[in-house]
Amino acid sequence: MDADKTSGSLIRVHARQSASSAFHSSLPCYNPPMFSAPSSAYWDQHPYDLRCEWGPRGVVALAAVSDVVIIVDVLSFSTCVDIAVARGAKVYVPVPGEESAADMAHRLGAALVGFEGAAYRLSATAMVGVPPRTRLVMPSPNGATLSRLTGATPTLAGCLRNARAVAAAAARLGRRVAVIPAGERWPEDAHGDRSLRPAAEDLIGAGAILDRLPGRRSPEAELAVAAFRAVRGRLPAFLLACSSGREHAGKGTEGDVALAAQLDVSDFAPRLVDGAYVAGAGDGP
Repeated sequence: MDADKTSGSLIRVHARQSASSAFHSSLPCYNPPMFSAPSSAYWDQHPYDLRCEWGPRGVVALAAVSDVVIIVDVLSFSTCVDIAVARGAKVYVPVPGEESAADMAHRLGAALVGFEGAAYRLSATAMVGVPPRTRLVMPSPNGATLSRLTGATPTLAGCLRNARAVAAAAARLGRRVAVIPAGERWPEDAHGDRSLRPAAEDLIGAGAILDRLPGRRSPEAELAVAAFRAVRGRLPAFLLACSSGREHAGKGTEGDVALAAQLDVSDFAPRLVDGAYVAGAGDGP
């Protein structure tokens, strides 16, 4: 009797194992490249052509091993840079901890963007009114700060509006492309913490650019592309519904969100040259 029970139990276990093996064998197989590297290299996604990582630490990890870095801050730095550069402006980016934005604007005879009393708000709708050949100084805690962390690596400002143009410009600069969704900062808490808040709009902006680039994507880049494809048909509604969009709506700046949600309407790929974003060679209609 005990032998029969044991035999029956073994049969059931074997059947469950067979079913489990059949299920797992039906799943898509993801085979990461094999490599030997120091632990710091685990985070730089260097086995892949197309990389994606968040915020300042992402820039530091990826810039040195990439041919080009794309900074994506959809609401609102990268969108503002795209609109301003498309109108013929030159957008200077201060270096944090060095010259203040106000001092830089004074020295360059440029218009300051963003601060109270500045010539322009950090706003897509405000950038629509910038006259041609205007010099702007545009600080921001996210996109602008990240732009000055890329070192000697060519740097582009990307958003939904110029996703196709930026992807084409990046492909001309090299095969190894790092796309950095900037994210936002949490409001400071009682402990002084203002850590990074991953922002949905920056993830899909990164995905829109990565979706147009040739090469093998890292899992992080694949995730961004999947996010973009999931909402591509409803970008305006999605941006208004996400946390950053709701913040804009609460401030009465829904117009900025509407401009930021436009896909591939710009032929410009702003490039950081000598501390300022300018139109790239061949940009424009």
